[in-house]
Amino acid sequence: MRASLRQPALLIALTVLLLGGAASAQTDARWTALEQQIDRIYANNEYALPRFGPARWLGDGTAYTTVERAAGEAGGADIVRYDAATGARSVLIAAKQLIPPGTQKALGIADYVWSADASKLLIFTNTQKVWRQNTRGDYWVLDLKSGSLKQVGTSMPASSLMFAKFSPDATRVGYVSRNNIYVERLDDGRVTPLTSDGSDTTINGTSDWVYEEEFGVRDGFRFSPDGKSIAYWQFDSTGVGIFSLINNTDSLYPVVTKIPYPKAGTTNSAVRIGVISAEGGPTTWIKTEGDPRNTYLARIGWIDANTVAIQQLNRQQNRNDFLSADVKSGAVKRIFRDESPQWVDVNEEVPWVDGGRTFLWQSEKGGWNHVYRVQIGRAHV
Repeated sequence: MRASLRQPALLIALTVLLLGGAASAQTDARWTALEQQIDRIYANNEYALPRFGPARWLGDGTAYTTVERAAGEAGGADIVRYDAATGARSVLIAAKQLIPPGTQKALGIADYVWSADASKLLIFTNTQKVWRQNTRGDYWVLDLKSGSLKQVGTSMPASSLMFAKFSPDATRVGYVSRNNIYVERLDDGRVTPLTSDGSDTTINGTSDWVYEEEFGVRDGFRFSPDGKSIAYWQFDSTGVGIFSLINNTDSLYPVVTKIPYPKAGTTNSAVRIGVISAEGGPTTWIKTEGDPRNTYLARIGWIDANTVAIQQLNRQQNRNDFLSADVKSGAVKRIFRDESPQWVDVNEEVPWVDGGRTFLWQSEKGGWNHVYRVQIGRAHV
């Protein structure tokens, strides 16, 4: 009697175990399929849209270049030339030309820029994010004539260079590292530090949080047209309130990042513009008017080798003064004022026409967005 009772119980137990095992196997299979699908999306980029760019126009505008994955080169990319009129395609820089000496893998191309004479290529790679965008990394120069590939800034920490650019004659490269500005000769690798006071609170050649957020200022220095001087922003964030960002997701314990971040009505960074010889030396500070913590120097550019143009806004951002500054004395003259009871925008570019006697200014001062023709020395537009 007892044996007959045990048999159904054993059958039930075996059935439960078998069903449980099958269910577990089905669950494992579903998890495996889900993980594989996630890998297809994020690891293998199977659903990524075809990439276009970065694209750059060449010479007289008859052709442009872009970056395309190289056939047969693991992780490598070609820089490809397209004729603007016919669409004819040709490989201008093959991925194999971008393999650093002593390695077997081509550089990844996050961005690139041609020298003015198209004899050299500056490649941005191994990038890291600074706040919103990947603006820090390594830079390499490819000499198209000799085929040599050389990294610049090798004395700096890896992935620490920002906003590298050729001098107008392509004999030097300027860059920012750890809040200081440097110029490096391409023939012998000699590096000239232009500033040395960069710190957590003194920022040379790049921007603080507010200027990036409000005005899109990241690259904070400019070569003069003759390459002899550099104009740059300097920020002093002493006294700016600290905002703590807590990251609870990337590690076992929270990581706190502290950022100088002025809230509305609180202390801003003190900002000024300096001009320095590209060979080094003292900085000439531009003598802009007003409290440097309560005005914004939103744009700088060169009018000619001796004159810098500046757009200076009040803190309310309803007045924009277009200024010219003498780079030797630092003296400033106001060329034009754009203002509104509500708000004014900065001009991304100010084209000069009529041999430098007139410039074009975009404004909504009349209620609509128009381009105005402004003659130097005239009160009206």
